[in-house]
Amino acid sequence: MRKPDLAAQIADKADISVSKANDVLSAILDEITNSLSRKESVSLIGFGTFENRHRNARAGKNPQTGETIQIAASNSVGFKPGKALKEALN
Repeated sequence: MRKPDLAAQIADKADISVSKANDVLSAILDEITNSLSRKESVSLIGFGTFENRHRNARAGKNPQTGETIQIAASNSVGFKPGKALKEALN
């Protein structure tokens, strides 16, 4: 499912226009992004938690040449599913 499909589903369930649902979805995603950029985790009870994860610098290997390369430290986003989401999948 892509973002427009999700907005259409939200519009149908909430009985609002697709454009309004798209605005709401965009606002939610923007706020999640802003919170994560401020190093805050975002918990959606029953769905899951988005959190910042730091990856340390490490040595890697170029799969084509076998040459050892240095991979720089970086930040990433981790997601831990909530209980209700896990149960819905099983």
